[in-house]
Amino acid sequence: MSSLNNLPVQLLALNRATVLLGKRQFGPFTLSIRPGEQVAILGPSGAGKSTLLKLLARELAVAGGQAEFEQRSLHEWPLPELSRRRALLPQSHEVAFGLPVELVIGLGRVARTLDPHLNNIVQQAAEHACAQHLLGRRFDTLSGGEKARVHMARVFAQLWDAEQGLLLVDEPLAALDPGLQFELMDAMKTFASQRGHAIVSILHDINQALQSFGRLILIKHGSLVGDYQTAHVTLPLLEALYEVRLSSAMTDEGQMIVAPSLKQTLAA
Repeated sequence: MSSLNNLPVQLLALNRATVLLGKRQFGPFTLSIRPGEQVAILGPSGAGKSTLLKLLARELAVAGGQAEFEQRSLHEWPLPELSRRRALLPQSHEVAFGLPVELVIGLGRVARTLDPHLNNIVQQAAEHACAQHLLGRRFDTLSGGEKARVHMARVFAQLWDAEQGLLLVDEPLAALDPGLQFELMDAMKTFASQRGHAIVSILHDINQALQSFGRLILIKHGSLVGDYQTAHVTLPLLEALYEVRLSSAMTDEGQMIVAPSLKQTLAA
């Protein structure tokens, strides 16, 4: 796999990009993502986090401004070509039918007309997602945690032979137990770092964002309100974002962790 030397300045860029959902406008968003970056999107419910991620994934069209991927307008990318460079791990773990696990993982490779290494990549992707023991099972018989492993293997398979791509993650680990969350997050970060992929992930767990990501994008009321290196994020910034009082402490590694204060609302 490639190192992160001589990387381009930006992999994906938004320049005052807006999205219209009904009569509501989201944005304008201006930001750029470099190869290899690991970025978390934080914000209260309804702030526009998933809307921003869908814009980055090209699931929503730009109403105004510009969105570029690798210095090329995002809407100009043919979808099969884009899917070989960009993968989305959604919040939902369901599929429409009771498919074999191998087929669900292999769906990450559908953009490739010829794929002679498909079976080998499916096996390796499953192993990297700690899902190899699920091969041979039917997807609809799996638990929630097992389904999360399989879908992570699917996006690993999708970007397995790409370098300096983009992995978009929409809070797929929220309902899982803490041990499995850390295991899958570590697998995802290792996979991405080996290939120079950027990760952009929506998170509701503030502490997971503070401990696992190098950069935080803060979203509120449909707009970007902050973009910081994690080390520069302060307690007042997080309190203003969520409109609650927070208490903080430092870990032995010097990382901030937070929890809601007994006096929760800022107005109280």
